[in-house]
Amino acid sequence: LDLLKKEEVEAIVGPQNSGETDFVANLGGKAQVPTISFSATSPLLSSMKTPYFIRGAQNDAAQVGAIADIFKSTEWRRVVLVYEDNDYGRGMIPSLADAFQGIGVITTYRSDIPPSASDLYIERELYKMMTMQTRVFVVHMGSVLGAQFFRLVHKLGMMSTGYAWIVTNGVGNLLGNMDPSLIGSMRGVIGLQTHVPRSKKLDDFKVRWMSKSNNSSLNVYGLWAYDTIWALALAAESSDAGKSKYRYSNGSANSSDPFTFGVSPTGAGLLKAILSSNFKGLSGDFRLAGGELQATTFQLVNLVGKGKFNIVGYWDSIHRLRNLAGESNLGSVTWPGGGSEAPKGWVTPTNGKTLKILVPMKDGFSEFVNVQDSAPKVTGYSIDVFKDVVKALPYALPYEFVPYGNKSGDNDWPYDVLIDQIYKK
Repeated sequence: LDLLKKEEVEAIVGPQNSGETDFVANLGGKAQVPTISFSATSPLLSSMKTPYFIRGAQNDAAQVGAIADIFKSTEWRRVVLVYEDNDYGRGMIPSLADAFQGIGVITTYRSDIPPSASDLYIERELYKMMTMQTRVFVVHMGSVLGAQFFRLVHKLGMMSTGYAWIVTNGVGNLLGNMDPSLIGSMRGVIGLQTHVPRSKKLDDFKVRWMSKSNNSSLNVYGLWAYDTIWALALAAESSDAGKSKYRYSNGSANSSDPFTFGVSPTGAGLLKAILSSNFKGLSGDFRLAGGELQATTFQLVNLVGKGKFNIVGYWDSIHRLRNLAGESNLGSVTWPGGGSEAPKGWVTPTNGKTLKILVPMKDGFSEFVNVQDSAPKVTGYSIDVFKDVVKALPYALPYEFVPYGNKSGDNDWPYDVLIDQIYKK
């Protein structure tokens, strides 16, 4: 507020999370001052709602196609979504749910974890997930909560054979900044990262960065920040920014109301200049479309232990999913537990209900259905077909055959009687 009311700034850069950015962007819009963020990635923020908001980063929704293609490649049909319960975490979930619905994947459960959740809260959620038959989890949260979450996942034994974990680039982009021991406990996880093409400009910058910074890890958010400032500087040079003071309506210049401020006379021109940015930045091509950085390529990484991860594929909206050999699937992946074969994605739930199937005991056509009193044992062609269908399902279906009637007695009863008993039960 002071920047707008007292300093009369021409642009605002750097609100670092989606909640802050939404508030600041609305103020900037009121003053017609461009607000540029290089780290607020939630789809809930949009230049459609706030015309003076510019996203110098990828929209989180850009990665849902990559996640959906992973599911198509592995033929998983059910998923549990785990996300941070704030604007950042909630923002991508509708797009992800729509993408899953489009390929026939059922979201069996959604777990929203508060940013300040205690270990006990998260453990309770994880215990709940243990009782479910779905074993494929997509996790969308920031690196701080993500580190806490996966420490507890490992502690409870859920980073073992049969589980599959996919993390969005909220965690994936910051793997290089995370504790190697934590990454070691995430062995088998698939992560999405924004692909940054190598260039001489980037290599030279890294040398300068390492000579001046004690922190040698430079992530994509730092590159977006650099490119965003560069775009703003170029736009300021080509516009009239800084040459005029704010315009005020009658009496508003001296108002004590902190939310009353003037309007920048150069904001519209500066906004237009920024939106027309097109140059080779440290992060790659810096082009804005719809008020945000144009989505490029994602790389898929597999955490293999000892603080290391391997690239196992790439994804973009044109070529879709491809491995390092150019084939339309993931490369060699080490899954949780150390196996190389993708988990089937489900198990028999510990709290699952058994489907009870009533089998009428009637004389005739025993080759189709035959009930033997001794077990009772149910056999026949119809039973075999049912069992084969159950085996082909992408999830567990516990069932039990329950014979109805008695072969030695009078079984000349109409099926309406049987249906009526099921209805009344």
